[in-house]
Amino acid sequence: MTDITIRPARSEHFAALRAIELAAFETLREAGAVSGTPVANSLEALHQLCREGVLFVAFAPGDIPVGFAGAAITENWLHIAEADVHPNWQRQGIGRRLMHALLSEGKARGLNGASLTTDRDAPFNAPFYASLGFDIVEGNAISPRLKAVLTEEILAGLDPKRRVAMQLLY
Repeated sequence: MTDITIRPARSEHFAALRAIELAAFETLREAGAVSGTPVANSLEALHQLCREGVLFVAFAPGDIPVGFAGAAITENWLHIAEADVHPNWQRQGIGRRLMHALLSEGKARGLNGASLTTDRDAPFNAPFYASLGFDIVEGNAISPRLKAVLTEEILAGLDPKRRVAMQLLY
């Protein structure tokens, strides 16, 4: 694998992160996980992740951003908000390295664990997170916080049959 470094994001990286997210949207579209017009996090959402959560960037040589992962800290949980790798750089372990960086940060902060919502069927979503130790939570095991996230996603047009909540306890 190419020499990749993982560092905290700064505001000057945000335009590149949004471009990565839009490019990665097409990978999700091909897997049937999303449809419609590509969307990316707003600049304000990225600023908020930097201020109140964790936002890491993967850099290729030459300081070129090729992926990122961000998480909010809510109710003593690290909630993975976004993780994307540019399609030209996927399948090289970059997403795994970004997730390990986020999970290590959450553990270092003494949080209860990590949570996320994702597509159940795309092989680089729920199965990928399961390989990192995340378990699917369903029914009464889903916290009100995660139920609210799933509801927002469904209202935004994501297929409820494909959405799943996952968590990892530290």
